[in-house]
Amino acid sequence: MKALVFLVIANGIAAAYSLVQGLRCVVSMVRGSVLFSKPLAWAIFSGDQVIAYLTLAAVAAAAQSAVFSELGQPELQWMKVCNMYGKFCNQVGEGLVSAVGVSLSMVVLSGISAFSLFRLYGGNKGTSSGRW
Repeated sequence: MKALVFLVIANGIAAAYSLVQGLRCVVSMVRGSVLFSKPLAWAIFSGDQVIAYLTLAAVAAAAQSAVFSELGQPELQWMKVCNMYGKFCNQVGEGLVSAVGVSLSMVVLSGISAFSLFRLYGGNKGTSSGRW
């Protein structure tokens, strides 16, 4: 199924992106100063959004394929594949569960980067009269 190939490729891209982000964090910790500018924050936020949507789309496509494999679609003459390949379908199900976990973690990571980005745009804490 091409949806499973798409899922594997999307997870590989997400893993590579996470590795690059991890290395960026390590380098910034070793240097001792965290240089966090607005353009960098926008780039991180945009990358996190792209990866989150990519993994969500891949999981959705693979889940749809898994449902068709499990239940079939008699109207379209698609048979139940999992009746013939039970062990393979179990492994696909386990992979889908872990991919859902990856996808949810990317959504949380995207929320964290959104918070970090929009924190840079925080307004001044007081008004012109000096009151909060």
